[in-house]
Amino acid sequence: MERWTGLEEVPENFGPSVVTIGNFDGVHRGHAVVLGAIVDRARTTGARAVAVTFDPHPAMVHRPHQAPPLICSVEERLELMAATGLDAVLLLEYTLDFARHTPEEFVQEYLVDGLGVSTVVVGRDVRFGLDNSGTLETMVSLGEKYGFEVMVVDDVGRHDESARWSSTVVRRLLLEGDVATASTLLGRHHQLRGVVVHGDARGRDLGFPTANLSQDASGIVPADGVYAGWLRRPRLLARGAQTLDAVLPAAVSIGTNPTFDGVQRRVEAYVLDRTDLELYDEEVVIELVERLRPTLRFDGMGPLVEQMHADVVRTREVLGLLTGHDTTG
Repeated sequence: MERWTGLEEVPENFGPSVVTIGNFDGVHRGHAVVLGAIVDRARTTGARAVAVTFDPHPAMVHRPHQAPPLICSVEERLELMAATGLDAVLLLEYTLDFARHTPEEFVQEYLVDGLGVSTVVVGRDVRFGLDNSGTLETMVSLGEKYGFEVMVVDDVGRHDESARWSSTVVRRLLLEGDVATASTLLGRHHQLRGVVVHGDARGRDLGFPTANLSQDASGIVPADGVYAGWLRRPRLLARGAQTLDAVLPAAVSIGTNPTFDGVQRRVEAYVLDRTDLELYDEEVVIELVERLRPTLRFDGMGPLVEQMHADVVRTREVLGLLTGHDTTG
């Protein structure tokens, strides 16, 4: 998949193209349906499938104090979009100047002149241009004027009776700690990606050494609690799917360690049954499968260690690993 950050990078006389526009934060299952639709349309019409997206998120520009946390980083977003089969992504810097484009100016400059659009694929609730004044009706009218077709993709899924697949719903679920339902909407487990840094070494002293993610790790950090998940090592995965120790089962703690009167919120992953791993300064990905329990304050080390053993047993069950005696003690 080609990546462009401005029209000057788009090949001259590019087109015809099938285009969609959006933020695509998280690239959830609803996004995947839209992106899949433009890929299918492009393949059947001999066009190129292109998505136009933005960085930073428009809310960061218009109302930074109310902007939502991002489900994933820009790089992860592009990787997920590439997996849908797109030919190219035009990643535009979103600024106040850019936001002043009227709907017609945006369509003419970027879609018609820049990308040689033949079909625009959008949802019924599409909004674009100055003050989000462009609607589906606007796009259809502009299509008639500039000679492109507008294809509408209806809502394609709901996780309950009231909420469709959306980044907003995914964010809410993650912040509530419901990573299992969020995974259903995303079509994959939610990920946190960051470099392993030194912590307080309390876990090692207790027999549960943890990999501590750096504070600048990407991905929404869910509600405090203990989670079952996987620790993935991209450096090893790049060598091949069968690489030893590339994907490891883990019990993940998120919170401030209230038993020790901690104040800094941390993400720590204990790889089951492993005390020999050296992960410092390595970038890892933590996939969260299910929340096991909320964060608790324990009255001393004994009850804490007993609960940690129970968390490990439960993690094995959630991850579908072979059951048996807990060998962490």
